[in-house]
Amino acid sequence: MSSVTLIAVAAGYLLGALPFGYLVAKAKGVDIFRVGSCNPGATNVRRVLGHGPGNLVLFLDAAKGALAAGWPLFQAGAAAGEGLAITGLVAAIVGHSFSCFTGFRGGKSVATAAGGFTVVFPVGAAIAFGVFGLTLAVSRYVSLSSMLAAATLVISALALGRSLAVVIVTAAIASFVILRHRANISRLLAGTESKVGSKPPAAPSSPA
Repeated sequence: MSSVTLIAVAAGYLLGALPFGYLVAKAKGVDIFRVGSCNPGATNVRRVLGHGPGNLVLFLDAAKGALAAGWPLFQAGAAAGEGLAITGLVAAIVGHSFSCFTGFRGGKSVATAAGGFTVVFPVGAAIAFGVFGLTLAVSRYVSLSSMLAAATLVISALALGRSLAVVIVTAAIASFVILRHRANISRLLAGTESKVGSKPPAAPSSPA
């Protein structure tokens, strides 16, 4: 493995590992790992603390994915940097889901992946965003919308004739995102999954 690839892996992981959901909630006196779905992602932060903190986490989580994938493209150029960009994005997703700063706990990587694919595969990301928005409008389930959007990326990569590397990575990340949603799938099947607009649980303060 070349030194530049190692840098992409290390930088991507550390960017992804930045626990913005945990930090934003902690600033509000809440341990996000102990409330709601106990997930540090933007959806749980929004459900527990409101739209402002939730949207901030969404932006920051997407930004770290975009940065992890984006800097190799600017460094090496669009063609030469695609492999490094994909490497950085995959590392960021691993970092987000298994952050070294929070005992290797983390989120489901939807926002981080979306930010990265906006850089690596913008057309596919735009299609996936459309599917996400339409599914959310109809079902009001963020989890279902996220999983369908992830699957859409794979279909888009195949349909638009993207490189084998992009197809493989979109398939791998979509599978990973769906796997991370396995508890949500169980709740969807049981009819107990929370919908957008449902009343959030109380947000107790973290113990001192």
